[in-house]
Amino acid sequence: MATHQITVERRDSLHLKVSRVLREETSHRLDVFLFVPADLGLSPHVLSEEAFYHGAIHVKRTYYSDRHQLPLVMSRLAGKRLDADQYRLGLSLYAYQYVVALERSTQSLLELSRRVRASDRRGDDKTTKAQDPSRAGTAQDDEEVDRLRTQLEETTDLARGILGRLRRQEPSDESLHRYFANIDNYLSWFTEQNLLALVAHLPRGNGYREIREGLLTICRDEIEHRRTREYNSERVIRDPTRMSNKMRLLRRLIEYPVTLKQRSQELGGGEQKALKAFVTAVVMSFVSLGLLQARESLGDITALFVLTLAVIYALREVFKDDLRITLWRWLRRGRPKWRRRYLDPTSNAVLGRQLEWFDYQRYTRLDEQIRRVRKRNLAQREEVVLRYRSSSRMSPTRFLSGYDRTRETLTLDLSSLARLMDKGSHDVYRLEEKGQVVREPVEKRHLINLVIREVEGDGEPLLQRWKIVMSRSRIVDVELVHEEGPGG
Repeated sequence: MATHQITVERRDSLHLKVSRVLREETSHRLDVFLFVPADLGLSPHVLSEEAFYHGAIHVKRTYYSDRHQLPLVMSRLAGKRLDADQYRLGLSLYAYQYVVALERSTQSLLELSRRVRASDRRGDDKTTKAQDPSRAGTAQDDEEVDRLRTQLEETTDLARGILGRLRRQEPSDESLHRYFANIDNYLSWFTEQNLLALVAHLPRGNGYREIREGLLTICRDEIEHRRTREYNSERVIRDPTRMSNKMRLLRRLIEYPVTLKQRSQELGGGEQKALKAFVTAVVMSFVSLGLLQARESLGDITALFVLTLAVIYALREVFKDDLRITLWRWLRRGRPKWRRRYLDPTSNAVLGRQLEWFDYQRYTRLDEQIRRVRKRNLAQREEVVLRYRSSSRMSPTRFLSGYDRTRETLTLDLSSLARLMDKGSHDVYRLEEKGQVVREPVEKRHLINLVIREVEGDGEPLLQRWKIVMSRSRIVDVELVHEEGPGG
């Protein structure tokens, strides 16, 4: 298995989710660069570094294991008497690993299904094959079709098996059963929603009829399971909004015991106060000298003396702030701006610490690795570069028993960039074969490049470049276009 695991995916209309798995025994350094087109007019005056960091960057870490079925957790749930807190923790771990695995499998299958459908649209249908055999699907297309069917079957078998194992360990204790019912309710609904999404995006054709029916059978079984157990009232079932909100709360119930607590601290507060005092002392020294000199030169208090005092104090106000800002930027350049501590959600033991940076960067100051991966041409010469950096180290000896890794999810909210984009669309005209002119409305889109660099300890860096196509209303596409280094 590769030591590096980094994925970037669209979370919803204007959010990107960067996920990575961190091993316990090493330090980790992460650099995320956003290359924003210059025509958006982004600058520190439009959006400050602090505003973007606090409003657009959200970090979450959870316990992580590669063993999605978690036999260790299940043996604890089945074979030992556990108190309520231990049972809830074990069940949440089991449910969360299943949710993460199914989400990842579903996203992979949806992407594979999209490629197969695109291949079908290029002419790989029965009629085209009969009329022109040369346009039949390639070996690569056939391989993707077979892989899609195989992975769909594996996913459905695993989903059934994992849910079945969970339900065979249903507790008899009423206090534990209520927690079990909430988890079972969510996993049933979550499984149904993911499988229905796969059905909705399956390629057309009789070749997928059996798979489609198999997926729908599982969905019907899960619907009937929830009705039989009376997990949800009829009013909630009939209202998709109510159902979605209830499931969102149940998802938080699952994630809470496995999500590390965070405590953030802005660095440099004491230094900023000391600097302010130092600048005030320096400026007032010059002001006092200026007053003494004015008194010697002008003598008694006159209108000219009062005017001189006013000018001296005005200069003090101007230079005091400018000097303080300039010295502060020089003092903090290259140093972390925030510190984040991670704590176990149950014991409150400190599991690790992380330092964070966020700033605007000039392209000429980027190191050679980042510039090489970006591969910028003349058209992107004026791009605005935003950089987020983190450096962390965890304490594995304090981890929950059975876990030696954490999963970090970095969510980037791009709505602040979307607000800088133009509204509306424009028309593009296309000439068809019969001489007809077709007018098609086209939404204006922008291309943002995302470059990621991760380094574990003293190892080789993993470098990735992603293309983010977005409009004012949504992220249209996310595509990995370059990868190099360990796991690449």
